[in-house]
Amino acid sequence: MHIHKCHCLFIPPHVLDNLAKAGRGNARITIQKSLQVRLKRERKEIPLSIIAGATGAGTSARQVFNCQNKWEQQQGPVRKEGDAAMGNKEVDLIYDFLGTVRAYYKSLERKSFDNLGSDIIANVHYGEAYNNAFWDGDDLSFGDGDGKIFISFAYSLDVVAHEFTHGVTQFTANLEYYGQSGALNESFSDVFGSAITQQEKNQNADTADWLIGDEIMGPDLYGEALRSMKAPGTAYDNPILGKDPQPDHMNDYYSGTSDNQGVHINSGIPNKAFYLTAKVIDTQPAALIWYHALQNLWATATFNDAAHVLTESARVLVRDKKVPLGSVQAVRSAFKEVGLPS
Repeated sequence: MHIHKCHCLFIPPHVLDNLAKAGRGNARITIQKSLQVRLKRERKEIPLSIIAGATGAGTSARQVFNCQNKWEQQQGPVRKEGDAAMGNKEVDLIYDFLGTVRAYYKSLERKSFDNLGSDIIANVHYGEAYNNAFWDGDDLSFGDGDGKIFISFAYSLDVVAHEFTHGVTQFTANLEYYGQSGALNESFSDVFGSAITQQEKNQNADTADWLIGDEIMGPDLYGEALRSMKAPGTAYDNPILGKDPQPDHMNDYYSGTSDNQGVHINSGIPNKAFYLTAKVIDTQPAALIWYHALQNLWATATFNDAAHVLTESARVLVRDKKVPLGSVQAVRSAFKEVGLPS
């Protein structure tokens, strides 16, 4: 068994490209440093004990490093599980957000991202004016932003839950990070980024804004977002970021080669399917279905595969009385509305 360790960036490559063309947002350095980290991680192997599914006795302990704007992970002062607040706003926010995300997955009977109770390691103040956050297969890392286009990525529970979920996906479906499987990888992270934030804010499908990344927009882009699960393609439209390219239906599917064959672009299609499902049965029951399906998908799964597996997951959970009657039809109808199965 081979486990794919994606270097999963929160800010998509097409957005960084637009920033670079506009000469804004420290984009060229962000792109360069992100590429360096990706290449480094692609050379690193996962221990055979993890690939074999060895059981662990970990406690899902948090470790949050203050990288002090250096381009090195796990450097500088660290706040460990049970430590008092350090007095650094970003470090303490990430520590608390990780606690929220960990508790959500614990409610799904999951221990840490790998279900082995591994330590959750986060790097805050990573790099200098770094306009991104990422999961690299081992750690979470959060830049401070440039203060104009983006502010600190540590300020968003959406971001933290999104990147953590890439780790969950790595140790469940292990979705390959290109094409439709990669778009599903991104979509699952948006799903749980939104579901966890909604639960923390005591929101539901009707009261949530369904925006991803709106909390990290700086003063030059205040009010914009990176993605809208409710209305893909409408999150932003301005001279700095360009126009949101996400489709909400298979008729508009992006078939180009950029963004790893559209992993951040085409994720709008399954995102819309989740939103439509949640509008019928509410967000948390829908998230239960998506989590069940994530454990039954496979590395090269397509959108059609996901539509079938999610429908079957709904059937199992209805049978077990964990989600409402009508959930199967809600999932099936949602995917039909976005053109799936195709």
